[in-house]
Amino acid sequence: MIISWNTTKECNLYCKHCYRESGPEAKQNDELTTEEGKKMLDEIAKAGFKIMIFSGGEPLLRDDIYELVEHAASLGMRPVFGSNGMYITKEVAKKLKNAGTAGMGISLDSVDPKIHDEFRQFEGAWEKAVEGIKNCIEVGISVQINTTITDVNYDEFEEITDFVIDLGVKAHHPFFLVPTGRGKEIERDSVRAKRYHNMIDRILEKQQEVDIELKPTCAPQFMPAAKEKDMDMRFTRGCLAGTDYCCILPNGEVHICPYLPVEVGNVKDTPFDEIWEDAEIFNELRTMDYSGSCGSCGHTDICGGCRARAYYYSDGDYMAGEPWCHRGGCA
Repeated sequence: MIISWNTTKECNLYCKHCYRESGPEAKQNDELTTEEGKKMLDEIAKAGFKIMIFSGGEPLLRDDIYELVEHAASLGMRPVFGSNGMYITKEVAKKLKNAGTAGMGISLDSVDPKIHDEFRQFEGAWEKAVEGIKNCIEVGISVQINTTITDVNYDEFEEITDFVIDLGVKAHHPFFLVPTGRGKEIERDSVRAKRYHNMIDRILEKQQEVDIELKPTCAPQFMPAAKEKDMDMRFTRGCLAGTDYCCILPNGEVHICPYLPVEVGNVKDTPFDEIWEDAEIFNELRTMDYSGSCGSCGHTDICGGCRARAYYYSDGDYMAGEPWCHRGGCA
């Protein structure tokens, strides 16, 4: 099971698509303290989670991040990151490695620095991200590249994959835009319907050519698509929201996923392991009793549709059908 913790809303960047609406002035006064964070990590481990994602904002802006990583590792979890990579100097990479960091997810949205910098709204962001990638690899931290797919970089996915392979990364995960946070403002740039499925097919075709892992994210239809191609994937299901995954906001709110703004509880009020086991919303999601196209689909067990996209396009019904899907039994 996987969980992500948005450790802070503070970030050195102001990315156009940010689901958490992070930025240089976005830090909240009610963010979990070090001790509250450690207590929560204890509860997360008790609930059976194995992969702990430290995200943000930019998680490396937290002064106690190394202490938190060390604590997660001591509990037997695998600490990994979601970062823009810009703060990862050689010294920081060594400190992260020594604290127990097992993997680093770094955002890279183009092979063209200008496109990446414009998307991240910071000149020099691409160069710093690539430097961070190299520094992580040098100290033995496995690197995963995260690329947000929009109409702007739709045609260069394969080129990005080839570029990051040359850098020595272990995985490339293309993220499909979910219109939440500032992502609503560029929703028109989302890869829609037919192009969405074409991109999934392109990713799977590229996977058959390369040794690193490629995984479409927020595109659960990749699972039935891979099944149709007789591809052996290590993943068990497309959308894990509420079944094997959830996220925690900087202030302790527990949400279904980072892109689905429905609060399930707050770790300041209730231990996380109790929220995970008892919350009505999580238990509803685990029934997989979806409506619409997802309710009549034969791929529910391996796909599930994107719950966040269902929520956004159906006025708040996270059990609704997936609006972009036309595969299998879906409309």
